[in-house]
Amino acid sequence: MISSTFGPISLVVIQGTSFCNLDCDYCYLPNRHLKNQLSLDIIEPIFKNIFSSPFVGNGFTVCWHAGEPLTLPIDFYDTAIKSINQVNHNEYQVRQSVQTNGTLINQAWCDLFKNYHIDVGVSLDGPAFIHDAHRKTRKATGTHAGTMRGISFLQKNNINFYVIAVISEQCLDYPDEIFNFFLENNITDVGFNIEEIEGVNQTSSLNNSKVEAKYRDFIRRFWELTVKSNGVFKLREFERICSFIYTGQRITKSGLLTPFVMLNIDNQGNFSTFDPELLSVKTNVYGDFILGNLLEESLESVCYTEKFQKIYQDINAGVQLCADTCQYFGICGGGSGSNKFWENGTFRSAETMACRYYEQIIAEIILEHWENSL
Repeated sequence: MISSTFGPISLVVIQGTSFCNLDCDYCYLPNRHLKNQLSLDIIEPIFKNIFSSPFVGNGFTVCWHAGEPLTLPIDFYDTAIKSINQVNHNEYQVRQSVQTNGTLINQAWCDLFKNYHIDVGVSLDGPAFIHDAHRKTRKATGTHAGTMRGISFLQKNNINFYVIAVISEQCLDYPDEIFNFFLENNITDVGFNIEEIEGVNQTSSLNNSKVEAKYRDFIRRFWELTVKSNGVFKLREFERICSFIYTGQRITKSGLLTPFVMLNIDNQGNFSTFDPELLSVKTNVYGDFILGNLLEESLESVCYTEKFQKIYQDINAGVQLCADTCQYFGICGGGSGSNKFWENGTFRSAETMACRYYEQIIAEIILEHWENSL
């Protein structure tokens, strides 16, 4: 039976292509050397299916992501967005976004972003010596200059953007350098992604207790620098935790663990829900996480399948375990199923390295600061 707690769809992540022009050493995505591409002919039936789903609320954001979306031509997105708008008969609020490594941004891309009010996220790890250590081309050359060139186009066109920076062990000795780099380049809306154990990336330089202590010191220093900026610089993780502290609000379940809050679509029209990182991987336990194909099945029909029921039951068991054992449950709602699966080997588990780094340590440092200031 379809639960009334499923959805509403908040984010539709679409893999327009599996190909990426970079070869970052911590990427979770397999097959990023293959130039598989979503056919424009299937955009309309895919979105007709989505718009007719009971899981649609007032609207959602479409995020073009994974591999590098800008390796597709500009007219692909012009046609795709027009097709989406044409079948949006109920006039749901649909925003467009793109997550890019930034190296291909030029004036023509900026014109597209402005024309369709596309939200832009750029992957940038900080100064060149940090960024280029991991974000390389297939010929092993650094990409920092190319990313900064792309950002300069965004800034010249007054296009707001945010940055996602991956934090690896190398970063932990350089909080001041990373912070000052962002501030000096007028990059003030940043989120941290840690180097995760996920997908084809089976190890993380952050995964030991000594490094965790260094990470705590790194975050403490980054918090001090952020506070001193008097609101100029915003870190996504600080903003999120502070909102819980200020408002007193708590969540009962993460959107990453609630069916059809996120809908993930690959370049063949196959779809999954929960974490988008699960879409392109295969496992011994579940096979793949593909639930169906939007050209053939409705979203609600797959809720009755054995695969969906197995995944959902295991995820719920993990959420309950978190609720029963973790004092931080109210600020994460059970965390990420993908992190649990890849770190612990099962959704039916609780604490992960990722939740310690994303939730626990950051909350502790913010609370520590406020307690000391009383």
